[in-house]
Amino acid sequence: MIIYGVAFLAFCTLAGLFVGELLGKLLGIPANVGGVGIAMLLLIGLGSYLSKRGWLTSKSEAGVSFWAAIYIPVVVAMAAQQNVYGAISGGPMAILAGTLAVVLGFALVPVLVRIGNREPVAAVPTKEAR
Repeated sequence: MIIYGVAFLAFCTLAGLFVGELLGKLLGIPANVGGVGIAMLLLIGLGSYLSKRGWLTSKSEAGVSFWAAIYIPVVVAMAAQQNVYGAISGGPMAILAGTLAVVLGFALVPVLVRIGNREPVAAVPTKEAR
């Protein structure tokens, strides 16, 4: 059931935020250090562990998978928003670095597509070839 996925997500989020706060205090940083990332790792790791042990029913597993798939884009959007605020307050160098990273990411898309398409593609016969 999806409700189990919500409960599992809530547990992983709270545990991740707690560990992130604790890690920040241990390092002497007055902030949460990687709490959301820790929560994602917990969600993936514990979900896989419980699934392999057979402790999740198929409906529960579907709920966990659903929320795991939703959680990652939400976290990326939250991090992107924080990065924009940091870039604006950080000045032109931060904006330049962010812009260059995006341009480089877009430029690497064709390279990654070529790497992924190593198998020869069979030609589709056209009307002229028949």
